[in-house]
Amino acid sequence: MLSCKAFLTLLLIALLFSCSNRESHVEEEKGLKDFYGEYFPMGVAVSPRALSTDEAGLIVQQFNSITAENAMKMGPIHPQEDEYFWKHADSIVAFAERNKMKIRGHTLCWHNQTPAWMFIDADSNWVSKEVLLARLKDHITSVVSRYRGKIYAWDVVNEVISDKKDEFYRDSPWYKICGSEFITKAFEYAHAADPEALLFYNDYNEIDPVKRKKIIQLVAGLRAADVPVHGVGLQGHWSIYEPSYARLDSALTEFSALGIPLQITELDVSVYPKEHGRRERKPEDDLTDFTPEKDQKQSEAYKTYFEVFRKHKDVITGVTFWNISDRHSWLDNFPVRNRKDHPLLFDKDLQPKKAYHAVADF
Repeated sequence: MLSCKAFLTLLLIALLFSCSNRESHVEEEKGLKDFYGEYFPMGVAVSPRALSTDEAGLIVQQFNSITAENAMKMGPIHPQEDEYFWKHADSIVAFAERNKMKIRGHTLCWHNQTPAWMFIDADSNWVSKEVLLARLKDHITSVVSRYRGKIYAWDVVNEVISDKKDEFYRDSPWYKICGSEFITKAFEYAHAADPEALLFYNDYNEIDPVKRKKIIQLVAGLRAADVPVHGVGLQGHWSIYEPSYARLDSALTEFSALGIPLQITELDVSVYPKEHGRRERKPEDDLTDFTPEKDQKQSEAYKTYFEVFRKHKDVITGVTFWNISDRHSWLDNFPVRNRKDHPLLFDKDLQPKKAYHAVADF
């Protein structure tokens, strides 16, 4: 028989082992939201379908903020002038509320995914500025009011700055009909519908010095005119080749000078050189394997980007990944249709990639 002393020793060892196992289990259950709890919320763009698959568990474990990838854009949610389709957006909001997650709204005014009826009359002619602004007001008021108090921040106006070096505003139907006034009005309509919501201007290719300067000029001008712009969304559609630490740090430093919050709103890191326009397939586009070299370069890129984010934690108030895993990404069809990309932290089987550990272990 064991002596009392030996028994107590074994019992102590067992208890220590049990505690160790529990702590290890808890550690395994931690997600990005936990690792970055002292920095900023970690978010992800979702579809209604993803919330009914095995991705839902991963979302809850890893993130504490979600954005509707498409369900709140003008085309999907307002397909006809007298018709709103709320089902998909409502399901995303309900999922977030059940799981105590923050919700970003995306997006109220954009040149893409806008239904044709918004710009034309019954005879297929362009509507007047007054008609278009009235339609925009109805849309923004209806959508923002429905989710008032639930959605804490909105991407109000999306991508109005031109990529052309000698052109300031994108020559979209919004601009053709309204000039730049639609930008001011969109923010005013959104603020009236929910005075507590944080309102963002959102754009891509923000690391380009020329476009960066134009974005800053736009936002500074709006704020000087007392337009309710509360933050800037920097999309972060980057690649394993760019930006460098210095270039990203420079961009965030310049945007910080605006004196308002920044958010990385649509983060992904393509394993191909970055392109901003759609194009036809080339022979080299068939080389889509996620090679060890791509894995390593992507890990290094994500490590660099999050080092810069943490450095600027005083001004960055959120980071959102654009899609959940490599199972699905909008980059699978852009800039080359049906070319598989691997831009996220989880593979198609929802397993963390090397890039995940580069982000989480710091």
